[in-house]
Amino acid sequence: ASSVLGAILAVLASLIITANVLVAIALLRLIQKSGSKGLYFVLNLAVADAMVGFTVVGLVVDEFSQPFYPPQIFCVLRMAFVTSSSAASILSLILVACDRHLAIRKPFHYFQLVTGLRVGVRLVGLWLVAAIIGFLPVLTPGFQRISSYEKCSFFRVFHPTYMLTIFCVGFFPGLFLFIYLYCDMLKIASVHVQHIREVEHAGLAGGCPPSCTTSDMKAMRTVAMLIGCFTLSWLPFFIASIVQTVCPACFPYKVIENYLWLLGLCNSLLNPLLYSCWQKDVRQQLCQLAEGVKRRVL
Repeated sequence: ASSVLGAILAVLASLIITANVLVAIALLRLIQKSGSKGLYFVLNLAVADAMVGFTVVGLVVDEFSQPFYPPQIFCVLRMAFVTSSSAASILSLILVACDRHLAIRKPFHYFQLVTGLRVGVRLVGLWLVAAIIGFLPVLTPGFQRISSYEKCSFFRVFHPTYMLTIFCVGFFPGLFLFIYLYCDMLKIASVHVQHIREVEHAGLAGGCPPSCTTSDMKAMRTVAMLIGCFTLSWLPFFIASIVQTVCPACFPYKVIENYLWLLGLCNSLLNPLLYSCWQKDVRQQLCQLAEGVKRRVL
């Protein structure tokens, strides 16, 4: 069973790292051409997801090293890195949604509001918060627990109080913020569509294409896909973890760690696939990158 789980983790980690590195390269090329500051949030998302893949590699080594009896501090640090990377990925998703929301709500002031300094401050703050979330048990021994489980896992090293705090203070507010941003963008796009129809009905449109509305719909589509994949990936894990934390005998922890947690990790693979499929600019950069590699090889 450990070998099968290790093989699944190895394949998943390889796909996560490869996909996010390719998207990160495409985003760097796109940023050099367009100079858009908002793309740095998407680039940070790709970096965070790639780090999730690298942290999973350590867990792969543990699975293939069974029986493995690591010391307590080793497991705490190992799971702290995993938690920090996952938290950075989730926070990056929130920043991307906030950036798209700002672009739709204040399109004429967007470039004045999203400056290089503000983007840098937000990204630094994001990684600080992610590090605090992940390494809080390291700094606060009261959030650690001693268990007889052989492998490094959340339920072996993290106290139920810490897990409940992270779930209730971090995950669910983030999910509600996602839903609020999408609903607000939907309302703004509906107002834009209604306004354009009124102008066209009055004969004042002059056949001009509604580029603003098209851009709004593309941004909404991307955010909606991110919300859907994020919810489907992480919600089962967090709900089952809360049940396991409150009632340890009600739900087998191995199901959470071996299956539901893998589903959550798949979100780090879905994010780059979404951007490469739904964002035309990113897709074009990936195609140009593939053509360049093909020419060099041939």
